[in-house]
Amino acid sequence: MKAIFMGTPDFSVPVLDAMVEKGIEVTSVVTQPDRPKGRGKGVVYSPVKEAAIRHQLPVLQPEKVREESFVQILRDQKPDVIVVVAFGQILTKSVLDVPVYGCVNVHASLLPMYRGAAPIQYAVLDGLKETGITTMMMDEGLDTGDMLLQCKVSIDDEETGGSLFDKLSEAGAKLLIETLDCLEQGRITPTPQTGETCYVGMIKKSMGEINWTKSAVELERLVRGMNPWPSAFTKRQGKGLKIWSAVVKEGHEGCPGEVVSVERDGFGIQTGEGVLWLREVQPEGKRRMTAAEYLRGYPVECGEILGE
Repeated sequence: MKAIFMGTPDFSVPVLDAMVEKGIEVTSVVTQPDRPKGRGKGVVYSPVKEAAIRHQLPVLQPEKVREESFVQILRDQKPDVIVVVAFGQILTKSVLDVPVYGCVNVHASLLPMYRGAAPIQYAVLDGLKETGITTMMMDEGLDTGDMLLQCKVSIDDEETGGSLFDKLSEAGAKLLIETLDCLEQGRITPTPQTGETCYVGMIKKSMGEINWTKSAVELERLVRGMNPWPSAFTKRQGKGLKIWSAVVKEGHEGCPGEVVSVERDGFGIQTGEGVLWLREVQPEGKRRMTAAEYLRGYPVECGEILGE
């Protein structure tokens, strides 16, 4: 089978690795153009470009895949399939029509739920116990194509956005290989998406700011869902404080945002319902540390109010 691969972030890399290991002929890898990053504005390759170079695969980086000149480049490769994993550009019908089997997308949710850009983080934020991977035939809609295969992945009680990202990335690689085998052998029937659905947009940095009037359960999910980026954060004495790990405790002893308990290994903040007990934090400009370490260097007293 001849394939073109389209992807950009870390999540896409295990799928590309699995295709190469399987012996699929990847004629080219399409990824987003190099962008300047950091204070020095040095050019940084996407994780997929780095993987393609490691596998000695041709790399294409169009500003717009829909341009006719680029679509013709794809046609000239005569691919059986185009595999798309978090590429970052919308594919037009002219691209979708290029491969024999169509364009296959690897999506990190059990469609039709959680269409859109951030299904992994929202699965944690919404307190799901289970999510998964769906492979689907792409159409001109946003994650609306016919489904091919699905696999389920459990979400642990302490799952973070980062740990779930890793689990789903590996699951996606395995499911994609199974999907391509079934397509090639004619053993798969695309299934239209039906039933309840929802869209989840891009994660923004502002979404990590803690609103202490929300329940401790919601905020504990926020801490895990926003880990590693953008992290959950609040203010203490006018400076930023990131919260990396917390647990929920019962109680209502003060107003939202008030420190209601301080012990050697952590401290508790009153929320709109319940107490959020902080276990790992990061003061502005400093490293991550346990709450016990933080308390030794930054004494906390009951009655203090966190937040703006």
